[in-house]
This record gives sequence, structure tokens and C-alpha cells, in this order.
Amino acid sequence: MATSKEFLNFVLESFDPSDGVTARAMMGEYCLYRQGVLFGGLYDGRVLVKITENNAQFGMPTAIPYNGAKPMYFVDADDRELMREVARVTSEDMARVKSKKKN
Repeated sequence: MATSKEFLNFVLESFDPSDGVTARAMMGEYCLYRQGVLFGGLYDGRVLVKITENNAQFGMPTAIPYNGAKPMYFVDADDRELMREVARVTSEDMARVKSKKKN
């Protein structure tokens, strides 16, 4: 089941404009970016973020976005504060990993 545009809008409206969170369509689902850094996505009406070194502290359950994919953390979309903080920590971790790969 593809993620609805209504759910996409709900999630995006949960963030403050200064968070810089955007989404790009991907085969009926959406990739999520914070300040240009890919940190997660919307899969079957769920917010999932990449597993990183520092986001394990939030104690989120894992979920599989689609068959054959690596596990990701499931974020409760109704908890806006948590979602914003998880997006910040995850995107910062992803940016550090990307920066290390360039060097």
C-alpha cells in the first residue's frame, strides 16, 4: 500500500520550516531529507529513519520498509517532538558519514 499524499502532508507539517525537511517521491513512497541530507522515508504510511550510531538512544522499534531492504527505525508520527529530534540526530549522523566517505 503506497503512502497517501495526506499522510505526507501531515508529516511535513509536523516540522518547523527551519528544520528544512523535504520529501521526494519514489515509486509510490517518499524519501525524507533534512537540509538536503537523506535521513529516512515514508513507507506504507509509516515514518522510517535510517539506523545510525546516535539515534539508537530513542529506543525505537525496527521495521522493514519493503522486501529485501535493510531494517530502519519506526518513528511515531503522532509524536512531533520525537520526530523532529530523531530527524535532526539522524540527518547529522548521515551527513558525518557522507563527509567521511568523501575524505
